[in-house]
Amino acid sequence: MFVRTAGERDLAAVRALLVETWHATYDAIYGASEVTEITDEWHSIASLRSRLTRPNSEFLVADDGKRIGGMAYAAATADAKIILLNQLYVLPACQRRGIGQALLEEIEASFPEARTLRVEVEEANGGAIAFYRSKGFLPAGNAADPRETSRPTTLSFEKPLG
Repeated sequence: MFVRTAGERDLAAVRALLVETWHATYDAIYGASEVTEITDEWHSIASLRSRLTRPNSEFLVADDGKRIGGMAYAAATADAKIILLNQLYVLPACQRRGIGQALLEEIEASFPEARTLRVEVEEANGGAIAFYRSKGFLPAGNAADPRETSRPTTLSFEKPLG
């Protein structure tokens, strides 16, 4: 798969990827009905479309010409030296093939002036935590979960850049 910038024509495939990976990852944590509600809101075509034109951001897909196997989205924070990796997802059938690594490397290259890459991960998502730690991310504390405090804890990890 090769990594490229996402476009309008990718949005339906990206949404399908997000719905599939969210159900595979989070059904056991939140329950299938809540995951459906979350993906309907957060991963709607309109929500994804707004990311295509957001300033100081990068929206990537991993594409093999037949399907989108992974996606990543990151944006600068109020401090342009800190980039927040909002999303990095790989289809379950495509995991452990270097797609996540390729997406992460392209995100890092997309913000040459940044000094820190930050990501927030559900504490119960052991696979994601292991992935980010293996890529040089270090724990940076707990992050506020925007949904509510009765949810699992969200952990923050940071990787120095440059």
